[in-house]
Amino acid sequence: MDTERPPHLRTPGTTPEGAAPPGGARLGGTPPPINALAELVADLISATGLVPADKLALVRGAAGPGSLAQALVDQEVASSEGIARTLAARYHMPLVDLALTGVSEQAAKEIPLHVLERLIAIPYALGNGMLSVAIADPGNIQAIDELRIATRHQVELGVAAKEDILTEIRRLARASEAFGARAAVDEELALQLEEEAEGDDLEVDDGISDAPLVRLVNSVIFQAAEDGASDVHFEPQEDTLLVRFRVDGVLQEVQRIPKRMMAGVTTRLKVLAKLDIAERRKPQDGRISLNAAAAGRLLDIRVATLPTVEGESIVMRLLDKSRRAPTLTELGLSDEMRMRLEAIIRKPTGALLVTGPTGSGKSTTLYAALSEINRAEINIITVEDPVEYRLTGVNQVQINPRAGLTFATALRSILRSDPDVVMVGEIRDGETAKISIEAALTGHLVLSTLHTNDAPQALTRLNEMGVEPFLVGAAVSAVLAQRLARKLCTHCCELYTPSVDELLNARVTPEVAAAADGMAFYRKRGCPRCGQTGYKGRIGVYQLLEMSETIETLAVQNVSREEIERAAIGEGMRTLWDDGLAKVASGLTSIEELARVSL
Repeated sequence: MDTERPPHLRTPGTTPEGAAPPGGARLGGTPPPINALAELVADLISATGLVPADKLALVRGAAGPGSLAQALVDQEVASSEGIARTLAARYHMPLVDLALTGVSEQAAKEIPLHVLERLIAIPYALGNGMLSVAIADPGNIQAIDELRIATRHQVELGVAAKEDILTEIRRLARASEAFGARAAVDEELALQLEEEAEGDDLEVDDGISDAPLVRLVNSVIFQAAEDGASDVHFEPQEDTLLVRFRVDGVLQEVQRIPKRMMAGVTTRLKVLAKLDIAERRKPQDGRISLNAAAAGRLLDIRVATLPTVEGESIVMRLLDKSRRAPTLTELGLSDEMRMRLEAIIRKPTGALLVTGPTGSGKSTTLYAALSEINRAEINIITVEDPVEYRLTGVNQVQINPRAGLTFATALRSILRSDPDVVMVGEIRDGETAKISIEAALTGHLVLSTLHTNDAPQALTRLNEMGVEPFLVGAAVSAVLAQRLARKLCTHCCELYTPSVDELLNARVTPEVAAAADGMAFYRKRGCPRCGQTGYKGRIGVYQLLEMSETIETLAVQNVSREEIERAAIGEGMRTLWDDGLAKVASGLTSIEELARVSL
């Protein structure tokens, strides 16, 4: 939208109205003593009255010395950007949005990286002998003095969000490491690594080594972890090795590694995944466990190789073992659907099936449901491939087909372990389907996933897998179908009024298009914060089919999907498209994105 930017998007060189010009922390009165940032932040927040005094007192009590600002962010009382805005106003310094201004490579080199890491500062611009530096703590006079000593240029200070500064510092460290690795790797080293991959030079335990090519591979993985990528693709081309990340469900090119380094990179990844480096003619699967401390993530990586005409392609699926499972509220369910789903999962028996294509967030939804009902009085056991989240108090089983531990065999053993709730990662075959449905009929609550396009089709799919129709009607409590749509970037999305033709091109029905004529929607634009994509993050689009007497009767009669859908819509079920349109109208996503992910 072409409107004035809010304060938190103010660019360097602008100051709050009436503020003194920037230049140092000594502006705007006498600053507090060193390490008094926590007290200053508390006083400023208390003065606004936006945070209740009792809640602020609890946060202060939980925070250690000087860590109140971080405690406020961790407990979601304040945002990192909000704290930076408050401090910038207090010290009469410009507020810097690093995502918008960017960080000049030339400026970043003016101060050693280890100094920036220790002081939490980042130089972002250099011109006319003036070095612009963003800092997180304008009250730390000692750090400011050290910054001035570390460069020959005059320093102009601004305040930026701590998380933004740390992100840029990690990016610089990663780029420096990758550059050094590339400079050290030549054709001779690549050939040597290919021939001696089983030697002592490759540390396979933790994935960390001083070898230049190893550092290059690590930098790619750490960058993927920090960017929140779910998959990393190493794709051999005619003259290069293409690296792509899947972020928010969409692939984006990250870098191109020279052809001469392709064999070394491939060998390194196969050694980490404990694969046969001599076998290049057939696909292989393996795993890597890696502590990506630089990105704050504990990763379990699934590795799959595939022979292509240009060489071996490698795809890595990144699973973050350190992240927490989301809540039902965070999934993006409407209030009405969330309350209905909560009532379903609190029943002692029955089956809840979550359906959708691969990568639509089905497992995440099941984890959110388990987190909602997890308590000491019940025994919850899961069987998964792989275990994506670690849940305290839940017994989680990882299947191992090589050892004969499949979903079906694990499920049979689980039912002999006195469970109250059973979560089956995926119903892949008729045997697993029959055991799961029978378990739901014998006093257990069963949660599982299934690959179908919508909720009504799940009932017919179970019949096709060999489950008797009368069992399906009696056991299934509800089916939740879902998709994941990218969320519009809140920093750059713009308001517009689509024409009827635009809506029809986005596959909106003529009736809905006519009703929406003249209605204002949001669309993507693109900015540095979202990587010019216009989207940042994802939100679920859902369809909930609850089993009623009518639907159960139809399921027992083994009718078609269309008949079940008509009956369910007649009883109030919304389609995926209806739920998506509600999110478009709320400004959460766009018509184009909804058309991309929905039926």
